[in-house]
Amino acid sequence: MGNDHRAVWVIAEQIDCNLQAVSLQLIGQARKLADQLGSCVEAILLGDNIERQARQLITAGADKVYLGNAPELEIYQPELYTEIVVNLAAEHQPEIILIGSSDMGRELAPLVAARLKTGLTAHCIDLVLDQNMILEQRIPAYGGLLSIVCPEKRPQMATVTKGVFPTPEPDDSRSGETVMIDLPGGLPGRIKTLEIVREEPEGVPLETASTIVAGGAGAGDREGWNEISELAATLRAALGSTRPAVDEGWTELETMIGQSGKMVSPEVYIGVGLSGEQQHMVGIVGARIMIAINNDEKSPVFEQVDFGVVDDCREFVPEFIKKIKEYQEKLVTC
Repeated sequence: MGNDHRAVWVIAEQIDCNLQAVSLQLIGQARKLADQLGSCVEAILLGDNIERQARQLITAGADKVYLGNAPELEIYQPELYTEIVVNLAAEHQPEIILIGSSDMGRELAPLVAARLKTGLTAHCIDLVLDQNMILEQRIPAYGGLLSIVCPEKRPQMATVTKGVFPTPEPDDSRSGETVMIDLPGGLPGRIKTLEIVREEPEGVPLETASTIVAGGAGAGDREGWNEISELAATLRAALGSTRPAVDEGWTELETMIGQSGKMVSPEVYIGVGLSGEQQHMVGIVGARIMIAINNDEKSPVFEQVDFGVVDDCREFVPEFIKKIKEYQEKLVTC
């Protein structure tokens, strides 16, 4: 079978019967790739009572959904999910398999790739086809973008973080096929997920925030970080961070933006005490207004933002907060 007929697959993810946004975003990108290949988009969806979610994938752009619908699949099970995906891929031989870089995806993708004896590129921020119709899997590296290809082995596999691609508008007129799949028998079941405990993040969620204040190593210490956190709260903004702030223990990993963190698309981004390293800046997708506060006028961050403030953030941020609060009080009294 020629490459122009082999499908682009998305391993979709649901939690509590809710399709994850990254899965729909990947369906949209898979649609673009499949149209260029002259191929089709197929998805694998595993869970319980999720027939409606299979239809969602079709309205987003899938032509076929392999649906595993059973109580045993309600919660992600690594061995069982791997066996199902591997068996389907061996039978149908997709050209490309895409999966979200979620907790599930980061475990499942390498398990599947190893079983299929193919390559895998993690944390991609773009996926395009080259002149030979081979998938260029682009990741941030060496201050720019590095393209990784898998020219011989199939399928070509990549994980992508939520927010890299837009969510497609649903098209209720689309038709597609849902294929029910059976559970494989005889699995050893050495690893089983018994329960998933979720903690709701404090403050405004990064992924949906219209304003983000992100802090870096320039905070200096916990006290400096608390000032940045207060700035975010004063602006009713989400609090983001760079890797050094996480490594120092000032904030949690959940706040990290960038290559190994979250992708964000705010209206306004304010970077405080950070240098503008590519690993962080690559996580800011399409911000309308970008502002930086840094005491080094030669900092690379100033080349990447719309407005810059050259000042020590430890001195500037408290005064900035004071001015914002004064302005807010005036608005209330007017």
